[in-house]
Amino acid sequence: MTDSKYFTTTKKGEIFELKSELNSDKKEKKKEAVKKVIASMTVGKDVSALFPDVVNCMQTDNLELKKLVYLYLMNYAKSQPDMAIMAVNTFVKDCEDSNPLIRALAVRTMGCIRVDKITEYLCEPLRKCLKDEDPYVRKTAAVCVAKLYDISSSMVEDQGFLDQLKDLLSDSNPMVVANAVAALSEINEASVSGRPLVEMNAPTINKLLTALNECTEWGQVFILDALSNYSPRDAREAHSICERITPRLAHANAAVVLSAVKVLMKLMEMVSADTELVSTLSRKLAPPLVTLLSAEPEVQYVALRNINLVVQKRPDILKHEMKVFFVKYNDPIYVKLEKLDIMIRLASQANIAQVLGELKEYATEVDVDFVRKAVRAIGRCAIKVEPSAERCVSTLLELIQTKVNYVVQEAIVVIKDIFRKYPNKYESIISTLCENLDTLDEPEARASMVWIVGEYAERIDNADELLDSFLEGFHDENAQVQLQLLTAVVKLFLKRPADTQELVQHVLSLATQDSDNPDLRDRGFIYWRLLSTDPAAAKEVVLADKPLISEETDLLEPTLLDELICHISSLASVYHKPPTAFVEGRGAGVRKSLPSRGVVAEETNTQQPTVIPNQESLIGDLLSMDIGGPPPAPAPSSNVDLLAGGLDVLLGGGPEPGASAAAVPGGASGLLGDIFAVSAAPASYVPPKQCWLPADKGKGLEIWGTFSRQNGQPRMEMTFTNKAMQPMTGFAIQLNKNSFGVYPVGGLAVGAVGAGAGAEAALPLATHGPVQRMDPLNNLQVAIKNNIDVFYFACLIPAHILFTEDGQLDKRVFLTTWKEIPAANEVQHTLSNVVGTADSIAQKMTLNNIFTIAKRNVEGQDMLYQSLKLTNNIWVLLELKLQPGNPEATLSLKSRTVEVATCIFQAYEAIIKS
Repeated sequence: MTDSKYFTTTKKGEIFELKSELNSDKKEKKKEAVKKVIASMTVGKDVSALFPDVVNCMQTDNLELKKLVYLYLMNYAKSQPDMAIMAVNTFVKDCEDSNPLIRALAVRTMGCIRVDKITEYLCEPLRKCLKDEDPYVRKTAAVCVAKLYDISSSMVEDQGFLDQLKDLLSDSNPMVVANAVAALSEINEASVSGRPLVEMNAPTINKLLTALNECTEWGQVFILDALSNYSPRDAREAHSICERITPRLAHANAAVVLSAVKVLMKLMEMVSADTELVSTLSRKLAPPLVTLLSAEPEVQYVALRNINLVVQKRPDILKHEMKVFFVKYNDPIYVKLEKLDIMIRLASQANIAQVLGELKEYATEVDVDFVRKAVRAIGRCAIKVEPSAERCVSTLLELIQTKVNYVVQEAIVVIKDIFRKYPNKYESIISTLCENLDTLDEPEARASMVWIVGEYAERIDNADELLDSFLEGFHDENAQVQLQLLTAVVKLFLKRPADTQELVQHVLSLATQDSDNPDLRDRGFIYWRLLSTDPAAAKEVVLADKPLISEETDLLEPTLLDELICHISSLASVYHKPPTAFVEGRGAGVRKSLPSRGVVAEETNTQQPTVIPNQESLIGDLLSMDIGGPPPAPAPSSNVDLLAGGLDVLLGGGPEPGASAAAVPGGASGLLGDIFAVSAAPASYVPPKQCWLPADKGKGLEIWGTFSRQNGQPRMEMTFTNKAMQPMTGFAIQLNKNSFGVYPVGGLAVGAVGAGAGAEAALPLATHGPVQRMDPLNNLQVAIKNNIDVFYFACLIPAHILFTEDGQLDKRVFLTTWKEIPAANEVQHTLSNVVGTADSIAQKMTLNNIFTIAKRNVEGQDMLYQSLKLTNNIWVLLELKLQPGNPEATLSLKSRTVEVATCIFQAYEAIIKS
């Protein structure tokens, strides 16, 4: 007989009937009544009026009835807390029952009832159950500790439950160990201190590894996740752990496999790359990852998202497995697109022929979205694998000949990128592209074609006619097409001024007088002013050399990738975002990242920062502080995460403010300032020039240089002196990849330098180029070329050159941010020989984009609270403590990215002494 009958009754006076049945003397009738109550509760009926009657049914030896009553209690205890107290005695009694199932059931239910009054009575039964002789009760109690911590963290710490949980890690039963690990991990993640409450050590790890072989699959996942948070003391211990975890790769459960991959990926960072262990593990990791692709599509997708991270970190692991990522005809579209992405990441000179053959075939499929991605993939292969670029271009031309509209449009978009990557190499195909001009109807394709026509106008005889045809429907075009048209016509005018004067006047008129798009109008006015005032400057700006595009623009930033590797087999690895980006209401938690190669874990005793005497009272009063300097800027928009952590932000910053004008040479800034009546700002600190390249190393060329920031743009200022016996010509400069993505805008404006002569040069810089972590962080490697040789040197970028003009936080945002950044992320520095008052220092700092949010006097000491923002969107909060008459001051820095502290302290000291 089924239980469906309990869901079908709708009699009048049902509550009354149930009440009488619940108070019946017959056990069977009572059990039937409780089942009816649970059924009503399940379908959404309110049966809370029966609370006292259901609680009376707890006094029974029948396990089934007790389970039903406990289920009712969990549901209604929160709305009836006073009545729930009636059940406490029964809970306490059941925790000492002879039946272990009842003991476990009682402690589990008490943990699920989130009522403070009941929580107080839970401690003693829970303490006993944690030491219970039955492992089932102990493993249930372990999870209950984590639930109690969520209700009252202070109670768990005060009552010593954390120590009891740690003791359970040594339990003889593997399931108890697994549940203890799961509970401790949950508590660590819920910790608001930002530091692990439970530190793992070598003996504990050894016990976990022993239990690993005997656990259920989910127990193994919990233990592997805990192991992933442990940093071995040395490479030998890392080697030993790897050997004991490797068998988990053969497990049938995908979660266990991915958790094992996560631990091994982290441990591989602990040993040198050239050791046999790394090559062995790389070989062993490939088969289990490939096996995951034979599962159902949903599991395949999760596996592919994780494999994408592994391939970005260690492409060698799957470099021989290209074929398993070839798309099958019956794959869902989400699997196809992921496989396509991984194929491009694994593409190399060795397999490019195979990859191109596949991609060409995909471009003839019926799924339009997939075909578009396949065509784009061919372009990405051309950019990534240089020797195959010609072959990729030929393939794209073949696809254009098919005359399939969406294929042609995607091909034109990627060909534009190929032109950018390989200038003056494939321009012979422009005529073929122009034949398809009339068929283009998508904004991105039209914009790409317009860019090509404008960029190579001197090679296209009828460029003016082509652009004029676009202008006929100018106001109906998409904004990006309009912007490209404006720039393309100006380029054409600068290249062929005699033929195109009417055309440029027409487009400038359309952009400035007839358009309501502010971006288009602004660009139109700037071009108009440049062309009418100084055509030579306009030519330098509009026709400046463009930086080559990078090989793969969609790679994750290195430290974000490292963090995601630590989250393999979780949602973060599927979203490719850190947990803080999509989990709401999460505390500061413990941020994960891969260890530096060859660096072993060290026990460090971090001293608590003492810059802010009484943090709760002093920072809590921040909102009532006197404000020094200008009124606060509005709070950053919601899409700026002030706490977005780590070097994933440091190494991936977006364009800095003012970067759109990056190519404007020194003279042009005056024109723009004149247009908008901008007065000159007070000068920021410029360090004295240093000798970057001595004459003996530069074959007679001596370079002295410094950095400055003008009109929101960093600049490199250099003095070239020719101490050789012959003239020097053909100067060019190149900057290596660096931590902040700094690269030169335009060429080096240095003409011929005669023997014994000198020359000055100011090179504008932008900060959204290729990124590579340097040591020290602000190190910049430079190559200067002239007619004699190529010379290499390195210099340090003063950090204040990278402070942006929008670095002023609102007081409330500052207060919230200061409190949310963990204490472990606070660094102190002592400044010596400080001269000046708090006000004069605040004014000096404001000139260098270090903004004073608040000022306060505490016990005779001046406290300045300041904020700054680096060009890559890292926010830094500062507190300066000054004692009048004392030449020493204490500077405290808080940031999610404390790696920037050293260079910021150096810049602060230089500014304060300037």
